[in-house]
This record gives sequence, structure tokens and C-alpha cells, in this order.
Amino acid sequence: MKKIFLVAFIAFTSTIINAQDLVWETSINKAIERSNIEKKPILLFFTGSDWCGWCIKLQNEVFRTPEFTTWAKQNVVLVDLDFPRRTAQADDLKAQNNSLQQTFGIQGFPSIRIVNAGLNEGKINFEMLGGLGYMAGGPTVWLQSADDILKLNKKVYETAKPVIKPVKLPRKKKKAVRS
Repeated sequence: MKKIFLVAFIAFTSTIINAQDLVWETSINKAIERSNIEKKPILLFFTGSDWCGWCIKLQNEVFRTPEFTTWAKQNVVLVDLDFPRRTAQADDLKAQNNSLQQTFGIQGFPSIRIVNAGLNEGKINFEMLGGLGYMAGGPTVWLQSADDILKLNKKVYETAKPVIKPVKLPRKKKKAVRS
């Protein structure tokens, strides 16, 4: 009986520790920097952490599982964009989150956007890869949908061929040389 309890305790503890290994950025600039270094897209998680029941459910059923932890470490840079009601938040963080909410047209929570991002002339440019929300079925269903988004975009990039159009240059008329 003690062995069963010990094995269950170790499994439970390792699950919690494994889920805590994830780094959720709160700064979009840091996330973009990591994304460019690690060559991974960014997963933006728009949440109301202290009031949104579906957000909490998504956290518990998917984001805090070992399956998600493994997947996330291999595939994306995580960004937590929180809109709490009871928890204080720095003004610059509120401004950043509100700006991103407007940029992506987020009207409900939880909302997840998977994007590529880069800086161009000091401005952030986003390329939308896909969006998700809460899905019943736990990590297996959710991760399959996320993988489909990543695979579709990877396939598009791999099969895309550069469009090269021949350009006709105007001919220069030869000037007659008089002697």
C-alpha cells in the first residue's frame, strides 16, 4: 500500500513540477525576441485569470498538463495576456494587453492566437497563423488542433514557390555615330 501511495505521489509531483517549467512571457517584446532566436511562432493567450471560468478550465485541462508542457517547449513561445478584474496590474502591461486585444479583435475569453511576429522599422508586424479557444476533450483534442494550425502553415511555407515574372526591359536605341 505504501508503494502505491509513493508511486502516485511521485507521479503527481512530477506532473506539477513539469507543468511549472513553462515560461509564460508577459512582454510581447521579450516574446518576439525569444521567437526570433528560437525560430518558433508565438502563442498569445488572452485570458481573464481571476474571473473567466472557461479560461480557468482551459488552464486546468490543457495548459497545466505534461502533454502541453512538452508540446509547448518544442513548438511555441508562450505569452500570457491577462485581463484580471480583482488583481492589480501595471499600467504599461494593461496598455500593452489592450493594444494587442484591439489588434487581434479579441471579444471573448479565452482566445488563443498563434502568430509569427517581427519588428520592421520599429513597429511590430504580426502574421496570423490561426486561432483557438477552449475545447472539450483535454490536451489531446486541443493539441491536435494546435498542431493542425502549425502543420498547415509549415506546409504552405514549404510548398510555396517564389513567383518570378520575366521583366522586359526597354531597349536602348543606338545613336547613329556621325563621322
